[in-house]
Amino acid sequence: MSHHPYRTFRTTVARITALSPSFTRITLAGDDLAHFGTDGLDQRIKLIIPFADGTITDVGQFDETQSMTDWYRRWRELPDELRNPIRTYTIRSPRPGDREIDVDFALHGTEGPASAWAGGAGVGDPMFVVGPDSRAEAPGGGIEWKPGTATSVLIAGDETAMPAICSIVESLHDGITGDVCIEVPTESDALPLSAPDGVRVTWLARGGAAHGVRLSAAVHAWGRERAAASAPGTALAETDPDVLWDVPEAVGSGEYAWLAGEAGTITALRRHLVRDLGIDRRSIAFMGYWRQGRAEAS
Repeated sequence: MSHHPYRTFRTTVARITALSPSFTRITLAGDDLAHFGTDGLDQRIKLIIPFADGTITDVGQFDETQSMTDWYRRWRELPDELRNPIRTYTIRSPRPGDREIDVDFALHGTEGPASAWAGGAGVGDPMFVVGPDSRAEAPGGGIEWKPGTATSVLIAGDETAMPAICSIVESLHDGITGDVCIEVPTESDALPLSAPDGVRVTWLARGGAAHGVRLSAAVHAWGRERAAASAPGTALAETDPDVLWDVPEAVGSGEYAWLAGEAGTITALRRHLVRDLGIDRRSIAFMGYWRQGRAEAS
């Protein structure tokens, strides 16, 4: 039997770990996860949020003969009362051998269905995860960290990118240098993170500042430090300014930037790197995970 690159995994909550005032880690377990295929990094998944009674509308998502495209179309056609919310997250730690994955949630009350679920979840509660199948011949995708041969990195994002950033940083090999900037709601949200000696990790507590202000200031400061240390490059012409997501293959220039978080902040930072600092846009991956004032488009 051939397997599609993505499948839906049945899981239940095995453990809940409070990480900080704004973050909680939920460990999901299930026999299906023996076939969860990922190396970690910034692997994206979809969570199909159960209704309050723990149910999910069957649109064929557990039928392994159907692709995600097949059942997703039927899901979109459902009336609102039957359509389970679907939200995108990144894996914090996969352990297929233990049939477990960790997903870190930023808690912001009941404003969104995923945060509301995570805030009220209990051990044994069901969760349905759409992710890569290790048995598939074609790769599942969803990993955007592609630094090529770069030896110096800039990694920047807000709390929605925090799980991916932490997973990426822990994968960096000794000898790589760079800066990591993570904007989080409070000082207490800074988490322990192991990084190579040449990589500086800075947690940026937002406090009363507007979202993205601290992150933008930190990246601009990084740019001034970079300019003082070396001659700036030559900027390439910008592409469509409305593009919110671009993950080119790294050109092997020695530098690589990975930016993720609120779309307005991230796209402005990408423009700054290209236009003002002269960094080759082909060495910059940027992902607008969400947009201020808008719910995720499922």
